[in-house]
Amino acid sequence: MKNYYEALGVDRTASPDEIKRAYRRLASQHHPDKGGDKSKFQEVEEAYRVLGDSQQRAQYDNPSTGFGRNPGFGFQNGGFDFETIFDVFGARFQHPYQQQRRAQHAVMTLWITLRDVAQGGRKTVSVGTAQGNSTIEIEIPLGINDGDSIQYSGIGPGGLDLVITYRIHPDPKWKRNGLTVQTEETVSVWDLILGTELPVKDMLGNSLSLTVESGTQPGTVLRLRGRGLTDRAGKSGDLLVKVQGRIPDSIPQELLDHITQVCNQ
Repeated sequence: MKNYYEALGVDRTASPDEIKRAYRRLASQHHPDKGGDKSKFQEVEEAYRVLGDSQQRAQYDNPSTGFGRNPGFGFQNGGFDFETIFDVFGARFQHPYQQQRRAQHAVMTLWITLRDVAQGGRKTVSVGTAQGNSTIEIEIPLGINDGDSIQYSGIGPGGLDLVITYRIHPDPKWKRNGLTVQTEETVSVWDLILGTELPVKDMLGNSLSLTVESGTQPGTVLRLRGRGLTDRAGKSGDLLVKVQGRIPDSIPQELLDHITQVCNQ
């Protein structure tokens, strides 16, 4: 049995904020793009998907549901919740009583990244059937929301329509609110005092320049309009950058003396 609390390095009594902070720290530490351990990163993501959701956490913590004994699986009415089981393996294909009720659809859940949301494009997915796995190429809609379902006509196994429910991995660097995304950058306290042009990147890696005005306070949120996510209709959100200040480790004594003199005037 996987211990999700141990994976995030928190106690069972940890608050939602403590769980979120632990996830962001570990996800950043183990992110494959930063040379981290991919399997450890996936373990941390899996733990946060459960513990970061109040309902799933309650199930996980409640042994009577069976979820806490074997994370990822649930029981309903004394039997297996087959939809949950298929979700664990990425593709949820219909079991017999679903086929009788809705035989014209094949159904799966697909986990994608926030970068996939930003760039859209084609992706090859694997759908499990009784005859084995089949690969299908689908188009990820720009700006798709977590939990949205898209129906693709006639591309499923046996020519069925394929209905995909999209789930989006939490991102350690970016927060999303609709089409608007927010990140955080740290600059020298002198840059806040004097002002600067701060180089930043949007979600697709495009280089941008953000003007930090003289006298900007730490924690100020600056906006780059139209540089957030874009949806299928071409509407774009904004990129928000929260600017934090960093005090230098070493400050020349003459500068300290001058600041003291000014402050005492």
